[in-house]
Amino acid sequence: MKVALFITCYNDTLFPATGKAVVEVLERLGHTVEFPPGQTCCGQMHWNTGYQDEALPLLERFVTQFEHCEAVVIPSSSCVAMMRDHYILMAEKIGDPVLMERVKALLPRVWEFSEFLTKKLGLTDVGAYYPHRVTYHASCHGLRSLDLGDGPMSLLRSVKGIDLVEIANLERCCGFGGTFAVKNADVSGAMLAEKTLAILDTGAETCAAADNSCLMHIQGALHRQRTGVATMHLAEILAGTEETHQCSIHPKAIDGTGVRV
Repeated sequence: MKVALFITCYNDTLFPATGKAVVEVLERLGHTVEFPPGQTCCGQMHWNTGYQDEALPLLERFVTQFEHCEAVVIPSSSCVAMMRDHYILMAEKIGDPVLMERVKALLPRVWEFSEFLTKKLGLTDVGAYYPHRVTYHASCHGLRSLDLGDGPMSLLRSVKGIDLVEIANLERCCGFGGTFAVKNADVSGAMLAEKTLAILDTGAETCAAADNSCLMHIQGALHRQRTGVATMHLAEILAGTEETHQCSIHPKAIDGTGVRV
């Protein structure tokens, strides 16, 4: 299958290793990955903070870039949730019936990364190897908007060498929520403290998730407390093989804080 990667502006700017990992996994599974060079942002940041008129051209651009693709894979459940929850509304706001039909035709071919593997391809074992103790944080958009359910955990359970430990209160938010962490810093910080304690209680070396936005928030707390616990996008764990681990070290061993450098 020919798969188009929408990397998201967040990953492109701050976590490019995630996009590379997605490509590694999909190519290992025999798919061809293409990267439409004109892609930008899904518009989530603008739409959620009240700049809805500014978000509308981004919808049109996304459709133009990806409407001819067989499948679109996105390593961010929040961006996919933005599209499924709001793109029809945005098209209605624009008032272009042709654009509306283009959006409706494209959306069924848009997949969050783990969802593409488990629901579209029907896979759990992608040939990954990761010999570390891992816990998984379920982001709110993936858990509630996309209904990813046990999908990400099923992928992790199939990773060879992994010691997977389920976190307490899996359904609880980490407190990030985009600008929520800025506008409601005290509440966000309290939620983050609970999530951090739950991670540490697992004894995990790595906290995985399907959203780097959550992981950045969590990583900040783990780093400030010098816990030595790493954070890693699900795709990066699934990209690992026995060969790659023979010539690499675990992220936390880099500087003793769990921060990837």
